[in-house]
Amino acid sequence: MEFLTGALVGILLSEIAFFVTSIYLHRTLAHRAIRLSGAVTATCRVLIWMLSGICPREWVAVHRKHHAFSDREGDPHSPVLLGYWTVQWENPVLYRRVAGDKPTVARYARDLPPDRFDRLFFDRGWLGLALSGGLITVLAGWQIMVIAAVVHGVVYIGGSGAINAVGHHWGRRPYDNLATNNRWLALLVAGEGLHNNHHAAPTSGCFSFRRTEIDPAWLVIWLLARTRVATVRHRAIRPRHSASSPNSLEMSG
Repeated sequence: MEFLTGALVGILLSEIAFFVTSIYLHRTLAHRAIRLSGAVTATCRVLIWMLSGICPREWVAVHRKHHAFSDREGDPHSPVLLGYWTVQWENPVLYRRVAGDKPTVARYARDLPPDRFDRLFFDRGWLGLALSGGLITVLAGWQIMVIAAVVHGVVYIGGSGAINAVGHHWGRRPYDNLATNNRWLALLVAGEGLHNNHHAAPTSGCFSFRRTEIDPAWLVIWLLARTRVATVRHRAIRPRHSASSPNSLEMSG
C-alpha cells in the first residue's frame, strides 16, 4: 500500500511539475506568449523550485539557445546531431552543460536578472527539493517520501528527455521544421509533445492547432485568462500552409 501511495504521489508531483514547466518556464518566461499575475507567478516560482530545483533563468537560456540553433550545430539537445538515445537518457547532463555556462545564461536570459529572492532561495535548488521532501515526510512518512521522490525523478526527467528526443525524432511534421507532433506524448507532458506546432509558432500560448490535438496546459491557461490572472499574447492562430511552405502560420491578435 505504501508503494502504491508513494508512486501515485510521485506521478502527481511530476504532472504538476510538467504543467508549471510548460506554462511558467516555457510559455511565459522563455517565449513571453503569456503574462501571469504576480500571485500566479509567485506560486509557479515556488512550485518549480520545490518540484525540480530548476533555476528559471538557466532553463530559459537553454531553451532559447535550442530555438536559436534548432537541430543545427549549437543546439544543446538535438537528437539529429547527438542521436536519440543520447538526448533521451543524458538530457540532464546536456542541460547542465549549457545551464552552467554563465556567459550563455547571461546572453540568452538577459531579461531575467537574479533578484533578492533568487539570491536567498531560488538559486539554491537543493533547498527547494529538501523543503518538498521534508514536507512530504511530515505529512506521509519517510517511506512514502522516498518512493515518491524516486518515481517523480524518473517520470519528470524521463518526460523532459522525451520532449527533446521524441519531439525531434518521431511524429508528424505538418510545418516546415524538424520538430514533431506526438499527440500521445502531449497528453503526458502538458501539451509539450505538440513540438512541431510550437516550433512553427513559438510565441503562441496554445500548442494545439487542430481539433484532434489536445494541449492540456492550454486548458489551465484558458481558465487563468478567464479569471483575469493571465493574459495571452495571441488570441488566434490560423494555419495556412503545409510543411512545403516556410510561411506555415498566420497569427492575429
